[in-house]
Amino acid sequence: MATKQSRKKRSSPANDVEILRADVFAGIPWVVHGFSTRTGGVSTSYGGMSLNLGVTSHDTHANVERNRALFLQAVGAIQADGSLWPLVQVRQTHSAITHHITEVHAHALAGDGMITNTPGLLLAIKTADCVPVLIADVKLRVVGAFHAGWRGTAARVVEKGVGEMRRQFGSAPPDLRAAIGPSIRKCCYSVGAEVRAEFESQFSYADELFEEVFDSNAIHVKYPLLFLNQRAPGHGGLGPEIHLDLVAANQRQLEDAGVSSEHVSVIDGCTACDTERFFSHRAEFGKTGRMMAVIGIRAG
Repeated sequence: MATKQSRKKRSSPANDVEILRADVFAGIPWVVHGFSTRTGGVSTSYGGMSLNLGVTSHDTHANVERNRALFLQAVGAIQADGSLWPLVQVRQTHSAITHHITEVHAHALAGDGMITNTPGLLLAIKTADCVPVLIADVKLRVVGAFHAGWRGTAARVVEKGVGEMRRQFGSAPPDLRAAIGPSIRKCCYSVGAEVRAEFESQFSYADELFEEVFDSNAIHVKYPLLFLNQRAPGHGGLGPEIHLDLVAANQRQLEDAGVSSEHVSVIDGCTACDTERFFSHRAEFGKTGRMMAVIGIRAG
């Protein structure tokens, strides 16, 4: 499955905030977008100074607000009067629900996708392993942001999101450009048999998304007591782990929705492999911050 891969970065002088950019949006001056990392920021709850952009029980609201301001400045979401663009979020529920956004709501809507053709709004998806997907219609000036964990992916949130762009705005798939941001990759994403069964019930190509991996080191860490029970070779062996490729799953959904693989960028990086650079809920056992993927339309 051919894709363009990209990992461009830009640092802000303030706290060395790092922004990852997708090649697929290069040369589209009205698209404002970026993927955050944990680099920079003022949070101290997750080791060093970090850019936590989500409200968690381990960080303060003041830190998160300061981090978000630094992030928006680094992304370039600044209005002519110097104020920052409003940030629009949903209450992510691991669903396939997509909302047409025209304004900032007082209370976040429940769902995992947003689409808009309103300039000056920054659609934001929070992640710490799940897959963030950003989409832009280069002809109609429409953008979308989607949050795809395994449940949302199984529910086809990205594929249905493209459908909503077509229904709401008349977007033609050949005019769409998409970027998949940093997430947990197949190397680190072991799942249970029930997850595989769910995908097999939904997708004819499910077998292409899974790989059986025997990783004795990972099992040592997760189940150390198993190795205190001495067994003769060939008796009571441990079975392989099942690993899921969420990135490939969402690439396939984009293609099935009509988006050309040549118009998809995949940002390098596994969140679980590289916790120096990314937040990972799984690798950090739940005590971690949140990154953001954002996209918006510049007026003019």
